[in-house]
Amino acid sequence: MPKITPARPAGCGGGAAARLMHNAAGPALKPGHQAARHSLACRPRQTPPPVPAVPGSPAAANAAAMSRPLSDHEKRKQISVRGLAGVENVSDLKKNFNRHLHFTLVKDRNVATPRDYYFALAHTVRDHLVGRWIRTQQHYYEKDPKRIYYLSLEFYMGRTLQNTMVNLGLENACDEATYQLGLDMEELEEIEEDAGLGNGGLGRLAACFLDSMATLGLAAYGYGIRYEFGIFNQKISGGWQMEEADDWLRYGNPWEKARPEFTLPVHFYGRVEHSSQGAKWVDTQVVLAMPYDTPVPGYRNNTVNTMRLWSAKAPNDFNLKDFNVGGYIQAVLDRNLAENISRVLYPNDNFFEGKELRLKQEYFVVAATLQDIIRRFKSSKFGSRDPVRTSFDAFPDKVAIQLNDTHPSLAIPELMRILVDLEKLDWEKAWDVTVRTCAYTNHTVLPEALERWPVHLMEALLPRHLQIIYEINQRFLNRVAAAYPGDMDRLRRMSLVEEGGVKRINMAHLCIAGSHAVNGVARIHSEILKKTIFKDFYELEPHKFQNKTNGITPRRWLVLCNPGLAEAIAERIGEDYISDLDQLRKLLSYVDDEAFIRDVAKVKQENKLKFAAYLEREYHVHINPSSLFDVQVKRIHEYKRQLLNCLHVITLYNRIKKEPNKFFVPRTVMIGGKAAPGYHMAKMIIKLITSIGDVVNNDPVVGDRLKVIFLENYRVSLAEKVIPASDLSEQISTAGTEASGTGNMKFMLNGALTIGTMDGANVEMAEEAGEENFFIFGMRVEDVDRLDQRGYNAQEYYDRIPELRQIIEQLSSGFFSPKQPDLFKDIVNMLMHHDRFKVFADYEAYIQCQEKVSDLYKVSRALGWGSLGGPGSRGGSRAALSLSLEPPGMDPHGDQEHRHLREVLQRPDDRPVCAGDLGRGAEPPAPGGPRRSDLRTRAPGICCFRAAASPAPRPPSGPSLLFLWGRAWSSSSPTWAKTAIKSVPKAASLVPFPVSAGSRAWGRGYF
Repeated sequence: MPKITPARPAGCGGGAAARLMHNAAGPALKPGHQAARHSLACRPRQTPPPVPAVPGSPAAANAAAMSRPLSDHEKRKQISVRGLAGVENVSDLKKNFNRHLHFTLVKDRNVATPRDYYFALAHTVRDHLVGRWIRTQQHYYEKDPKRIYYLSLEFYMGRTLQNTMVNLGLENACDEATYQLGLDMEELEEIEEDAGLGNGGLGRLAACFLDSMATLGLAAYGYGIRYEFGIFNQKISGGWQMEEADDWLRYGNPWEKARPEFTLPVHFYGRVEHSSQGAKWVDTQVVLAMPYDTPVPGYRNNTVNTMRLWSAKAPNDFNLKDFNVGGYIQAVLDRNLAENISRVLYPNDNFFEGKELRLKQEYFVVAATLQDIIRRFKSSKFGSRDPVRTSFDAFPDKVAIQLNDTHPSLAIPELMRILVDLEKLDWEKAWDVTVRTCAYTNHTVLPEALERWPVHLMEALLPRHLQIIYEINQRFLNRVAAAYPGDMDRLRRMSLVEEGGVKRINMAHLCIAGSHAVNGVARIHSEILKKTIFKDFYELEPHKFQNKTNGITPRRWLVLCNPGLAEAIAERIGEDYISDLDQLRKLLSYVDDEAFIRDVAKVKQENKLKFAAYLEREYHVHINPSSLFDVQVKRIHEYKRQLLNCLHVITLYNRIKKEPNKFFVPRTVMIGGKAAPGYHMAKMIIKLITSIGDVVNNDPVVGDRLKVIFLENYRVSLAEKVIPASDLSEQISTAGTEASGTGNMKFMLNGALTIGTMDGANVEMAEEAGEENFFIFGMRVEDVDRLDQRGYNAQEYYDRIPELRQIIEQLSSGFFSPKQPDLFKDIVNMLMHHDRFKVFADYEAYIQCQEKVSDLYKVSRALGWGSLGGPGSRGGSRAALSLSLEPPGMDPHGDQEHRHLREVLQRPDDRPVCAGDLGRGAEPPAPGGPRRSDLRTRAPGICCFRAAASPAPRPPSGPSLLFLWGRAWSSSSPTWAKTAIKSVPKAASLVPFPVSAGSRAWGRGYF
């Protein structure tokens, strides 16, 4: 495995002119060589006369074998990718780079642009994926494992080039090859567009899951929409957010592969006919779904999974009658309307609006995906002639569908429609198959964010599905009535159909009724679901509800974005931790290693210097690199409480102005995130942040002691820059409102300390690292509940806290908006009279906790902030590593945790694995089924776990110093991964497998 090293510094290849001169003289093919090659290619091939073979000799046998017709199996072996050469060294990379520049892009070095060089490099790296990608699908086809289908309307992938190089182990070779070609790797990486197909955490979590499932070697597929325009580009003009279209595909996407042969029809509108043969959906409008596949490589394990995104296309005969009667223009416009389904990603403002286009998008991805899943199920190795497959008896054993929030919830009625109307299964059997196949992840506790579609809209757009939902609801309420006789209020609360002014379908209720598992994304979030939002459902079916704490992939969020820190760790404990974060416990051996602590501190300071230079270049703001980098980057929303951060900044400003000669810890406050275009209050918060920055940054009394910067157009690639440079991570949502959060984990893994409330994943992180090592402040969930019961009154805090009162007066008087004194009246009015998220209630505790942060930073700067933590630590003492030995979120690979699997593997016995072990209930072990020893050897990376008599002791708690917050953090086991774990392939040794002759799946079943 190549050594992890930081990327070559930008500019090391010399200036652009120097690089081009180097290129012209060096790596490009010389005209003479090209002419010689072409002349050789055109010359007739000279072949020697055949030599007769001796009868009975091996040569004669071979000749006889070659003369007979080839079988289907032999033909397929001939077109196998087994013989494709891999890109293994710098020389190969350079040759392939030039080949793609010339033959793929049709350019030479005289006319090529930097973007052409990026595309040539991307195609070169992708070449190294293709063989593994095809072999992975061959392997899945041959072994026929249970497949995991992750349905999400968002996949916030970010950039692909560097992540692919890291996972393939090509980063150093590519860096050297580009250097020898006279190019700069970092410049090429910056050219790539972010694939911004998500609003924030939901889409980024989906991307991390795909990376982790590939690293685990699971047969997994991601399904979503190929939005032509992703999340908008944010521009700040005059302090206001302006939205620009994110035309991320305008130059093309070298990583995707169109699959027009798998185009599928999706139906809308129409009516339902009932007959003795059952229901039939007729007179529909058809839109075609064309798939685009993107490879998702695992970390150095030969597995390359697939993310399939659908693009809407109008059929060729679309409104042909209009063409014939002269309505050409209208027909073209209607065609464009059909293709609008995949045109733009809807911004998520957590305020659901029943818009038809959004509902079309949700059904579009579900309908196309289920057709594709069933095609693959039927066209598998045995499916075309296996009566069990055609009867769908084995469908839940071969297919696991995970619904990422309620957006793909229409998968439940759509699967029922296919099974009942098209496959002619009876209702009970179809419902059993559907429930056993689907699982649902909830991502929010905010009632306004739960989807509720108007019945009249669904009736017009999806009439058959509305009938199916009514039937599901009736049968479900019959069960509820049998369990709770006479409880009419409970029936009303649990109904899938909400009565009222506008009758609506509650999609979360539909997901719970139609899934075998429902999970929250952090322990506190899961408890809130069970105790409040879904309390009635939990009481009816408690076995369905689980917790799966979210997580991140350490490849992107450590190795890729912070190579210096990754190398410092690898030099001490090796590189296994990259796919097994549990290995980080070995750092306990370096508790007293001052060289290690110095290395980590040096990396942090280098990251800060690099980001400070980026800010000066991009934002024209000069900051003090030795200041405390205080960062809050996430969607702009009231519940995330960027306003509380603003109040602290103004407090610091007022204190500096009051005592200008007093020492204050220099602090650079950075806030970034996008506001949904229609979310007025979020946009006002951005304007307030920029207005505060205008005042603070230009006050000569303040100087470098305080800077406020709004990070424009926050996205994945910007997160990869700011997170490694951060000292303090702001996770300050009101307790009980953040489902989980993953930004907290990314900051922690890169050495930032956390200031936050006991909300979301913060709770579990603080428990494992010790609350003394977190800057925890403010109300707990129970405190918020008590405050709600007695009534929250902002006026009490305003009257009692002088500094808070001064801030509100400044906002009201136009101190930060002198040209528009009443500009922030809406913010003041909200804070004073209808603040659901209780900013004032946590103000005092937050300010006091921030003072502790400053005190610690003062004493820790000499040793390096990234090595320190815990407000009780002794200044100047050597760092002690406080690694949590059993973090809830760490799996054997350091990815989305297969926690249940780890428990199975650690059991000392070797009895057969039963379904109960795999998360499907306490069924008896199947004869000849897998044993624990099989799982230890089959699952890549899992073999590091062995039976242990007792867990290792946890380091003593109490005031301590902390490295990287002393722990590795990742997510919990997804339900669909647990139930599908029998299908883990031996991905480390993928090879082409023969395919049964005559199977129609060849060329269609693989993908």
